[in-house]
Amino acid sequence: MTPQDVIKMVEEKEVRFVDFRFTDTRGKEQHVGVPISHFGMDKFEDGHAFDGSSIAGWKGIQASDMQLMPDANTAYIDPFMDETTLVLTCDVVEPADGKGYDRDPRSIAKRAEAYLKSSGIGDTAYFGPEPEFFIFDAVEWKIDMSGSYCKVISEEAAWASADKFESGNTGHRPTVKGGYFPVPPVDSLNDIRAQMCIALEACGVPVEVHHHEVATAGQCEIGTKFSSLVQRADWTQVLKYIVHNVAHSYGKTATFMPKPIVGDNGSGMHVHQSIWKGGKNLFAGNGYAGLSETALYYIGGIIKHARALNAITNPLTNSYKRLVPGFEAPVKLAYSARNRSASIRVPYVHNDKARRIEVRFPDPGANPYLAFTAMMMAGLDGIQNKIHPGDPADKNLYDLPPEEDAKIPTVCSSLEQALEYLDKGREFLLRGGVFSNEMIDAYIELRMEEVTRFRMTTHPLEYEMYYSI
Repeated sequence: MTPQDVIKMVEEKEVRFVDFRFTDTRGKEQHVGVPISHFGMDKFEDGHAFDGSSIAGWKGIQASDMQLMPDANTAYIDPFMDETTLVLTCDVVEPADGKGYDRDPRSIAKRAEAYLKSSGIGDTAYFGPEPEFFIFDAVEWKIDMSGSYCKVISEEAAWASADKFESGNTGHRPTVKGGYFPVPPVDSLNDIRAQMCIALEACGVPVEVHHHEVATAGQCEIGTKFSSLVQRADWTQVLKYIVHNVAHSYGKTATFMPKPIVGDNGSGMHVHQSIWKGGKNLFAGNGYAGLSETALYYIGGIIKHARALNAITNPLTNSYKRLVPGFEAPVKLAYSARNRSASIRVPYVHNDKARRIEVRFPDPGANPYLAFTAMMMAGLDGIQNKIHPGDPADKNLYDLPPEEDAKIPTVCSSLEQALEYLDKGREFLLRGGVFSNEMIDAYIELRMEEVTRFRMTTHPLEYEMYYSI
């Protein structure tokens, strides 16, 4: 779409408000609404001013003026607002020079796409994320000086078999690790997911599949189409917005938190990716599982930089509740065709156009702009320096003899460790001016605030383990 198309859309749909949206460092969308009386072509030319100092990890108060520059191609009508509202995703721009702000995730992703082209390796990076999520009936938590607790309320949960409900306890629900693909009434969320799919397609995000996932208590997945780096990150933000708000409209609550319940599967975000040039898939070849040498080098770069990547692809303290060895989590830094125990899988496909790799350790707590960019930069480093990943791992990596298990590297075990690796191993992200040192420093500082808060808070489990010591 062009700005002219957007103006026409405003007239045809009788739009009353325009919502400018952008994504902060943590990956959460922010917005500001403008009445249609104050919206015109000038917004595409001059942008919309806002205070960047109020966004965590961004400008100081002494240099706070920033501009939101809307991207006409992202326009859609918000399905949840009472008044007809047009949504436009924006880049955050420095007003002094008109360039993308070095801490704006979408601007970073745009610089990554430009870097790929300038490298001569390829012209397009395609990404296909699979963010899983939970839908609960309600959730409670409390953290203060008197103590802390959290509680998930879910009629679908395996633990609800003896609970009393107003309409009676039907008894149909997924068992622990029993949520993959059962029909209703065991899958109680089909209609909600269907409404999410309808809303996604109305907002321009193509949907390919939806289903219940493995965990009890409402774990779900909606599969949407792959696309180029920036657009696919845009779509991921739209998906999160729609999932949260459709669940809310049903009186339920959705979360992309990687590990909200104990003792069942966490939510991952497997990310399919490939590099193309001149309409040709550079990952297709005659090597292992139909991969090219370029694809193997890309895998080599991901494995080499995996622990630094963890700080961006698994950016929450909660992320590492999911990435625990021995619990069917993708912690082993190996690659394999069709083997889901490896952290990098080569999906089985019927033609070379679909040839790709699937990186399985990321989770949906990640900022998609930063995560896709960081993985591509790691992969490009692998290609540029011909980093071969070694032999594939075709055994079940969850059940190896100790001597073999010790030889395979793993992802980080904590966010603090991941941030240390990012700090020391950041060079590959700085190439082409994609990330800046200032941005990475600010990112580490922001995430370390979360680490420190987590470290300082007494956990209920510690009472069980230590109270009588």
